[in-house]
Amino acid sequence: METIKITIQTVVNADTVRVWDYYNQPEHITKWNFADPLWHCPTATNDLRVGGRYSARMEAKDGSFGFDFNALYTEVTEYEKIAYMLDDGRNVEITFDSENGSTLVIITFDAEDQNSVEFQKQGWQAILDNFKKYVER
Repeated sequence: METIKITIQTVVNADTVRVWDYYNQPEHITKWNFADPLWHCPTATNDLRVGGRYSARMEAKDGSFGFDFNALYTEVTEYEKIAYMLDDGRNVEITFDSENGSTLVIITFDAEDQNSVEFQKQGWQAILDNFKKYVER
């Protein structure tokens, strides 16, 4: 079965260094890494290097549901690109491209088979939109 790749993107009105730092530092990740205001990301750890691990706890604020989002880094090029493999074997690639003082963030990820492609795209895009709002505030 062929893997379906999903791509989302946004332009963040901030320089690439700020965007990179806010995307990767745990104290910032916990402020934006959720798709819906009824959810939050209470903890995150990030060992940003090839072979390092990323982990974020995502859960409903009412405690009714939650999950851990865990990955192993396979590529890290500072201020340009991150690639990692999720614990379920899916791959994710994130690029950061400087554009006249702004940063184009593009995320391509392997779809999972539990939810529709459109649902996954909307969820990941909502998180990326939340990230954009957080950086630009």
